[in-house]
Amino acid sequence: MKILKKILSFIIILAIIPTYNLKTALYANAQVLPEKPVKVATLLFALDDPYISLVRNSLEEIQNKSKDSISFTFLDGRRNQGIQNALLDSALQSDYDLLLINLVSLDRNTVESVIRKAKQRNIPVILFNTVPFDTEPIKSYNRALVVSTNADQSGILQGNLIVKEWNSDKKTIDRNGDNVLQYFMLKGPNNSTVTNARSTYSISTINDAGIKTQEILSKFCYWDEICAKDSTELLFLRYGDKIEAIISNNDAMAIGAIEALQKYGYNKEDKSKYIPVFGIDGIPAAKDLINKGVMTGTVFQDPNQTAEALYSIGMNLVGNKNPLENTNYKFDETGVTIQMPYQEYTPQK
Repeated sequence: MKILKKILSFIIILAIIPTYNLKTALYANAQVLPEKPVKVATLLFALDDPYISLVRNSLEEIQNKSKDSISFTFLDGRRNQGIQNALLDSALQSDYDLLLINLVSLDRNTVESVIRKAKQRNIPVILFNTVPFDTEPIKSYNRALVVSTNADQSGILQGNLIVKEWNSDKKTIDRNGDNVLQYFMLKGPNNSTVTNARSTYSISTINDAGIKTQEILSKFCYWDEICAKDSTELLFLRYGDKIEAIISNNDAMAIGAIEALQKYGYNKEDKSKYIPVFGIDGIPAAKDLINKGVMTGTVFQDPNQTAEALYSIGMNLVGNKNPLENTNYKFDETGVTIQMPYQEYTPQK
């Protein structure tokens, strides 16, 4: 009888051990794997903006590769801060874990309001593809930061492209032979630090290279292609023979300007009827026009790099980690801003 009891006890122990190990393994895995994907409300300036669309596509690719870890919801601000405010209020009533916001307006009141609302709900927030006038509101919340464009650099690089074009083909560009570059400038929103930086540094870079400039006219077109097309058509009717270059704060407006020029027979096959057009962003349509010799140049910030930064830094914020942990990013002098670099795009041969 004693022998039988020992045998039964041994059998029970053998049965318990694997069950215990299985439960231990499942518990350990539960500690590593997220219970559910991180839910991200991504509020965009405009879904139809060409560059923002590229960033969105890159975020969607990240989501497709990491479905168990992250889920993005994209909300369209339609270039209207009132609409974006309403979308933010709605998102804050839902169970999102992270806010990514490409603001329509960058005035201090708007930034303060966004940060205050996120702080009240203790939701981490990243402002992106933007450069706020004032970062003090962002510093007031330790779960807020900025992934920005290096707006100064984009203007400088655009200016460098114009300097190179002038130096290599001055006789063609300087149509009136006065040694002055007469230009038309297409600008983004008039309340934007990005607009100010790109407009200022592109021209100062040209002047620093010893080239005199004269602005014929400038137009705020809020990054919009149609506005740029209509504005350039009207300008050309009055100043067509005086325009020696069109300098645009982004590629979409540059493309609109080219469409207007082509209406009047410029920037097509006839090289004697060509006005240099420069943009910023490096969207595929602009690159294609540059490679065809229709557009002159652009500088770009890789949307894949921007999306990867938003993902990596955002996941750190959600996990209450140092936002730059296990990344190569660095804050600039503000202590809350990571600036994404630009590079020149030249025609591909």
